[in-house]
Amino acid sequence: MATAPAGPDPGSGPDPGPGPVAVPSPPDLHAVPMVALNYSVRRRLGLYLNPRAAAAADWTALAEALGCEYLEIRRLEAQPDPTAALLEDWQCRCPGGATVGHLLDLLRRLGRHDVLLDLADSVEEDCKKYLKRKQEQADQPLQVPAVDSSVPKTSELMGITTRDDPYGNGTEMFDAFICYCQKDLQFVQEMIRELEQTEFKLKLCVFDRDVLPGTCVWSISGELIERRCRRMVVVISDDYLESDECDFQTKFALSLSPGARLKRLIPVKCKTMKNEFPSILRFITICDYTNPCTKKWFWTRLAKSLMLP
Repeated sequence: MATAPAGPDPGSGPDPGPGPVAVPSPPDLHAVPMVALNYSVRRRLGLYLNPRAAAAADWTALAEALGCEYLEIRRLEAQPDPTAALLEDWQCRCPGGATVGHLLDLLRRLGRHDVLLDLADSVEEDCKKYLKRKQEQADQPLQVPAVDSSVPKTSELMGITTRDDPYGNGTEMFDAFICYCQKDLQFVQEMIRELEQTEFKLKLCVFDRDVLPGTCVWSISGELIERRCRRMVVVISDDYLESDECDFQTKFALSLSPGARLKRLIPVKCKTMKNEFPSILRFITICDYTNPCTKKWFWTRLAKSLMLP
């Protein structure tokens, strides 16, 4: 005959209850990349550091601590949120070393304990969410029952440029994507010299130089134009009109900024043309490299347009 399970012994005293609960250890912030911090934390950080103050270290002190040179700091001064621009630039230059822990160490060294105190909880929450997402991605099975090849997976958009972190911990950002055809590459090389290697210190995305081979041209172009580059320069010539790739890139950029309200797309006429100027770009003001009367202002005008917030 089955017997009922024995109850607690009356003489054994009260139930001691469950054992001690393990308290999870805080995340190692030096192992968390800056991409973990969301917009809200970055905006509040800017509210503290953007105002220039003699009594406390501001964003320029942080820029110097990060190794920025004088001309780089001058360029960042033109941004509406120089702190946010500084952090983005740092992520691009040092994808492996730009960590949350390093940022907090610098703020502590600069004496901004008020910032650390106010943002501590938000920073820790963002880092925990980031680490949880990474763990969930790592726990996903290597094989899935169905594969939809029409939609680019996240892994396809990681490690697409020469300075990307191959594991997705840091993505390279640019001031402008350069849309050009191969026959205009010599002009693009001059653009690199005039905009990157002068006092403007701009960062251009040039497909043949910056994009790694072995990726889908269309999905990578869309990723770079929409998410990685603040502006797009379209190098216009008769050869441009024959390029399907340039046509796609131009129409994609226009779809992101209809009516050019965001000043996202900047047409540049690099050669005298036999054909008509593209009709879809006629409503946008251009930089004309072929006009001898305005050529001396050409690079300054183009640089200033790319530096707009």
